[in-house]
Amino acid sequence: MSRGSGGGYDRHITIFSPEGRLFQVEYAFKAVKASGITSIGVRGKDSVCVVTQKKVPDKLLDQTSVTHLFPITKFLGLLATGLTADARTLVQQARNEAAEFRFKFGYEMPVDVLARWIADKSQVYTQHAYMRPLGVGKFWSSPRFERLFAQAPFAMVLGVDDEEGAQLYKCDPAGHFFGHKATSAGVKEQEAINFLEKKMKNDPAFSYEETVQTAISALQSVLQEDFKATEIEVGVVRKENPVFRVLSTEEIDEHLTVISERD
Repeated sequence: MSRGSGGGYDRHITIFSPEGRLFQVEYAFKAVKASGITSIGVRGKDSVCVVTQKKVPDKLLDQTSVTHLFPITKFLGLLATGLTADARTLVQQARNEAAEFRFKFGYEMPVDVLARWIADKSQVYTQHAYMRPLGVGKFWSSPRFERLFAQAPFAMVLGVDDEEGAQLYKCDPAGHFFGHKATSAGVKEQEAINFLEKKMKNDPAFSYEETVQTAISALQSVLQEDFKATEIEVGVVRKENPVFRVLSTEEIDEHLTVISERD
């Protein structure tokens, strides 16, 4: 029997407990929260904003090399909450997939297609005993059946579609993916969701500035901290300029000033 709380049913991802639980998947969710990061995404009328903490574990590290925000294409961005090393592999695979989609179909990969691809990979990792669902999983690529390694932490995907407008999707390690008006992932996920439910109760049509400031103020509220511009990362996409970009510290500082003066 296992010495852990799984009672022996946590030895393989493919074994259900008598209660119908997959312990390895549950452990994977806990591993994401163990990263100590909280992330928030908010969708406005014509824009999407994602915010996450930026923790630099060592004073000697170059701060510019520490990030959880990744461009997948010029128009698609991804915010990964979890193990950063695993997230980078996921990002590389997603970039390859998006490039192949652009080459094959002649137009940019839509937001929901990228979210579905990430979720599909995550779900496959829960089906095979030789795969670790959240650390580094394995899948097969044709035509040479080369074994590639990838991982899916909580991922927020943002972008702008011509027909649907601004889009925000969240993919989890079990393979779920849903479109969101606002969402959160990480340590204070439930507290952030409760905060955002009140903010989004009447389905407000936030402007770009309101969208960014709502996301930042939500993170400050649930963590009970007044952040400096260097302590958070902010990624945005706007309908009028659908290019994904990460805000500079100067732009973040302007929004923080507005929030502090308003409060």
